[in-house]
Amino acid sequence: MAVQKRVVSIFLIQLVLLAVSGFNRVNGAGLRTGYYDESCPDAETIALKTIRKAISKDVTLAAALLRLHFHDCFVRGCEASVLLNATKEGGAEKDGFLNLSLRGFDVIDDVKSAIEKSCPGVVSCADILALAARDAVQLVLFQAHLWNYCTFYVCF
Repeated sequence: MAVQKRVVSIFLIQLVLLAVSGFNRVNGAGLRTGYYDESCPDAETIALKTIRKAISKDVTLAAALLRLHFHDCFVRGCEASVLLNATKEGGAEKDGFLNLSLRGFDVIDDVKSAIEKSCPGVVSCADILALAARDAVQLVLFQAHLWNYCTFYVCF
């Protein structure tokens, strides 16, 4: 049963990645790989190390982080607004009905803290959220190649 849930989760993650990859080509004109290579060269390594630690404790965080990133980007673009807490002046995006079941905020906080120790004030929260989602999904997909699993039509 647990293997079947994992297979379904991996399939859904792959499906979302396929859909998002087309979106990125259209709207990501100013984005580039290695953006922080000069200003914070260890940012991606730090993020990956922190995410790997979290995923090793709970593999379902991969889907949670991808969903968190999706919900952030869905409303007004990928600006990390889903991470903000409510204030006296207004509510927070994360408190919206559709966002109440989001999780993984603690993992994002861990990644942000680790990166801030290396290069304070350089890497945006939106980029940290994107790195976390990317790395979590890649870690799970890499592990998937180590398993024998069946999809609806074929076994690998």
